[in-house]
Amino acid sequence: MVVGRDLHKRYGEGPAAVDALRGVSVELSASTFTAIMGPSGSGKSTLMHVLGALDRPTEGEVWIGPTMLTGLGDSELTRLRRTRIGFVFQAFNLLPILTAEENILLPAKLAGEFVDRPWLERLLVVFDLQSRRHHRPAELSTGEQQRVAVARALLTRPAVIFADEPTGNLDSAASETVLSMLRRAVDELQQTVAMVTHDPFAAAHADRTIFLRDGRIVGEEHNLTASQIDETARILR
Repeated sequence: MVVGRDLHKRYGEGPAAVDALRGVSVELSASTFTAIMGPSGSGKSTLMHVLGALDRPTEGEVWIGPTMLTGLGDSELTRLRRTRIGFVFQAFNLLPILTAEENILLPAKLAGEFVDRPWLERLLVVFDLQSRRHHRPAELSTGEQQRVAVARALLTRPAVIFADEPTGNLDSAASETVLSMLRRAVDELQQTVAMVTHDPFAAAHADRTIFLRDGRIVGEEHNLTASQIDETARILR
């Protein structure tokens, strides 16, 4: 489980200070898919960055399993991000000189970790990349590149995957494929996924949707359709 308790995040000081998070508490239970929605400036990306150890809260605590992130040094946080947290971004962040398989293996190589080859093969099967494993990013479609990014995030069997607008650069068909892959990661691989999105159709793949506004959680709903999510978001704005 990932837990954030009474999270505050302030940027700047004095009259120019901006409070991106204002007392947010949230739990991400194991093997669940959570969507985080809100208008621009609501704090959804800041929340993901704080929960994912990419940024430190001004106040509050973040726990990943039994580990409290608050107080960890930079080197400890770096190692934790490499081994306990997976990230999927709108930009695929694949190295162009590496093959799909080499890009997937990169987190383990950087961390100096043993590569679980059977797990790698399972990921290649689940994400339908067996025939593309030796292709470089330029030889892959955008959907295939994002599937490589999702498989890479899963390689170290992290406690949680954070996805930041993972379908923002994709057409509707590729978006549906990637969202289905994230759903399968939860259902078949028992992964925990939290996804920041502005798209109700993307959020509809999640088990629950958390709505943020002005740095606070203003609503939470479970198992809604895209139209229901869109309507709820309109009401809560």
